[in-house]
Amino acid sequence: MIDAVLSDFSRWLATTELSHTIQAAGWVIPTLQTIHILSVAVVFSSAILVDLRLWRLLNRDVPLPEVTRRFLPVIWPVLLVLLITGGLLIIGEPRRSLLNSTFYLKMALLAVAILLTAWLQWSVSSSPNFWDKDRGRRIAGQLAASVSILVWCGILFAGRWIAYTQAG
Repeated sequence: MIDAVLSDFSRWLATTELSHTIQAAGWVIPTLQTIHILSVAVVFSSAILVDLRLWRLLNRDVPLPEVTRRFLPVIWPVLLVLLITGGLLIIGEPRRSLLNSTFYLKMALLAVAILLTAWLQWSVSSSPNFWDKDRGRRIAGQLAASVSILVWCGILFAGRWIAYTQAG
């Protein structure tokens, strides 16, 4: 049932004027993909730098609140850029994503990454020494950082994998 709805929606979306414009202009999709990929790099590197600080592998002498204050706020506006460019890419090639299970894996992983990042940012802003109070919290922070790294890497792999998995 859902496959039929998505297939019908993809067919309809591909016939819209915006989709035709995106498809017809040879420069639009490569430009959107470039902006999307550069934005992914900014978000990924910001999140990973904080995760590596939680593991105490990077910036050990810099307090965690300072690291999160420096890198996490960058993520939110860039995620908006990703939403816009990703949305336009979907409109331009709806079957490529909307009928591809790898796309939904990527979106599920992205939801987890956003929740983890928001939780980390909230925990540090509400209690700056939250992750340093005791050994248990440090271990929990390292676990959260490990999950975050795996999830962000999963997003990268799934995003790239979309191009190689059969849509429909």
